[in-house]
Amino acid sequence: MSVFGKAAAFVFISLVFTSSSHAQTGELIKARLAQNLSPISGLTIVAKAKGLFEKNGLDISISNFTSGKQCLDTVIGGGADIATTAEAPVTAAAMAQQSIAFVAGMEYSDDKTLTLRSSGIQTAASLKGKTIAYTAGTGSEVYTTELLKKAGLTSKDVTLVNLKPQEMLPALASGSIDAFNSWEPHIANGRRALGDKVVPLDTRGVYAETFNIVVTQDYLTTHRQVVDRFLAALIESETWLKQNPDEAIRIIAKAVGMKAEDLTEIWSDYVFHVAIGEKQIDALKTHAQWRLDTKNHPPGVTAVPDFSKFVIPAPLRSLDPSRVTYTGG
Repeated sequence: MSVFGKAAAFVFISLVFTSSSHAQTGELIKARLAQNLSPISGLTIVAKAKGLFEKNGLDISISNFTSGKQCLDTVIGGGADIATTAEAPVTAAAMAQQSIAFVAGMEYSDDKTLTLRSSGIQTAASLKGKTIAYTAGTGSEVYTTELLKKAGLTSKDVTLVNLKPQEMLPALASGSIDAFNSWEPHIANGRRALGDKVVPLDTRGVYAETFNIVVTQDYLTTHRQVVDRFLAALIESETWLKQNPDEAIRIIAKAVGMKAEDLTEIWSDYVFHVAIGEKQIDALKTHAQWRLDTKNHPPGVTAVPDFSKFVIPAPLRSLDPSRVTYTGG
């Protein structure tokens, strides 16, 4: 058993007693969250808005970013303690042998494609010869590769343009690209802004991107109680969100600058669940294999990383064993 596993029982008991102490004294433990400000961070957004971090003895300050890669880079660089991030930055960090700890998944949803109607794209195969935007280093890039593969195409059959998600809509509107590959709400935003000038491509099941909680292993060792409390708050947030979807939509929409009715349209796309299981591990392995196949990895890497060195289920298991079905650590 790892050092994290040996400490699990003690930490869980400590969490129960110290939570009461903090509630009585008003003392809160400070921690810094690097958050992708998007509905995929719905659980952290709700936890902050409903005071669930404070309820669990934490004073969480939040820095918002437009991608999980920026979030994880900030944590690795020491600018924050906890990151919300997709699997793409995690595999990059693991392959670079950076000392990260993946402590929970919290959401997953499909990536999608929005096309310019005038480009005549009706199937994945008709992407051939088109200019497609994606976001390098994110699930959008893996999704793009998988989508082309499904259509019997390669990157040589299309023109790929690396854009940030917020840059894609203006590019599509100007006609400088024929389609873009991203996650919600960018697809929905494009459909609302451009109306019948755009058409979504049916790509269901091609690639589901996960969104997760990651810290450094040093931070997990020295601040295990913070990680436990943070995950406890997210579990409470998940329960509350599922019991109060309408209010959750209003809270998240306001936080990310959307209209509530616009978020309602795509709400079913987001699957919120604090867990470590096959969904998260498969996404990590798929993404790592993609890095190997495309040679998008650090020099000397020849195999998918041993994720048991980076996925640390002990904190979540100590809170709710049923949420951990991963057996690698």
